[in-house]
Amino acid sequence: MTDVLTDLSVTTDPAEVGFDADRLKRLDRRLARWVDEGQLPGFLVTVARHGQLVHVGRGGHRDVGAGRPVTDDTRWRIYSMTKAVTSVAAMSLYEEGAFELGDPISRWLPEWADTPVYVAGSELKPVTVPQVEPIRVWHLLTHTAGITYGFHHAHPVDTLYRLRGYEWGTPPGADNAEVSRQLAAMPLLFQPGSEWNYGMSTDVLGRLVEVIAGKPLDEVFAERVFAPLGMTETSFGLRPGDDVDSLARLYGPGVVPMPAPFEEAAHSTPAFLSGGGGLVSTAGSYLRFVEMLRRGGSVRNDPDAGRVLGSRTVAHMVRNHLPGGVDLETYGRPLYAESPLRGVGFGLGFSMVLDPARYGTVASVGDYSWGGAASTAFYVDPVEDLTVTFYTQLLPSSTLPIRSYLRQLVNQALV
Repeated sequence: MTDVLTDLSVTTDPAEVGFDADRLKRLDRRLARWVDEGQLPGFLVTVARHGQLVHVGRGGHRDVGAGRPVTDDTRWRIYSMTKAVTSVAAMSLYEEGAFELGDPISRWLPEWADTPVYVAGSELKPVTVPQVEPIRVWHLLTHTAGITYGFHHAHPVDTLYRLRGYEWGTPPGADNAEVSRQLAAMPLLFQPGSEWNYGMSTDVLGRLVEVIAGKPLDEVFAERVFAPLGMTETSFGLRPGDDVDSLARLYGPGVVPMPAPFEEAAHSTPAFLSGGGGLVSTAGSYLRFVEMLRRGGSVRNDPDAGRVLGSRTVAHMVRNHLPGGVDLETYGRPLYAESPLRGVGFGLGFSMVLDPARYGTVASVGDYSWGGAASTAFYVDPVEDLTVTFYTQLLPSSTLPIRSYLRQLVNQALV
């Protein structure tokens, strides 16, 4: 049997690892129907079990207008799937004793020492109080720091972010250090550690990683993640020499092309190396990262080849870290999120299924995942020892219920 990491060619009979090949085709048919209905531009999906690639589905176009089909070398904006990479890079520093999870981030990022906390008022006249609890490293990893996103459109602090240029982007020319300073100058949504809210916490974590490592985030990723895993086609935007036509076009609902600023943002390396959403990748390259997670921190069965994290560290990251073991619906704010809140917990960079019945989709307890704003997604099922990755370019991720369909259609094919 061929190792899943060689390429995206399926050479393993699905029956050898417990899949029904005919049932797996249902996955492609469901996705192709969205393409035919004009709701999805194109897609690429991978399914692997026990480290063997058993299914790769492709359909539609990476550029509908130009008639360019989805191919294995298509590059995708993976947006928030970047967060998993940033979290892994941070925890590789943790394994070297560079910090403890309970350390205040102001030790390295002093601008966050006195960030006030919103309690009332409008975005123009917010009423604030001092922090009771400092922002700690684990708050950034778990999205419990009180940091938000401007695109939530649900709170005066969200509006304040948008007024400062933080909605689907950042102020022009601002690098990681400047973005951290600007975010720290705006109020927190709540006292650190008191609630969960999806926001730019991982972008701040990326800046923290830079300061601790003493080098830019792209260099940290290259040394600690990409080089050990052989992820040669994952980067912050396209690199010099990359084929612009290999980058899939970005679309909104109804497969309407997104405006030029959205489309062109990933055409070159940006000033802001967003740890929360800046990477582009091919499916094969990111699959190496996902398989590393499944294997407990190593890219291959050889424990000394391509090891990024210790297995105990990975296991710690994918446990539910919300206080009392509650789910996101209980502890989180009912805002836009790239994962359902009911029956789902959150760890150090990943969500995980706590209760499949409450989650509402066939899944294993402990199945962990995350996705991106353009409807990309991955999950790892440690019970069934499988990984699933999905790629398209459809904003926002709530446009179609792709992620729940992935689980139900992959799991029904397990025999």
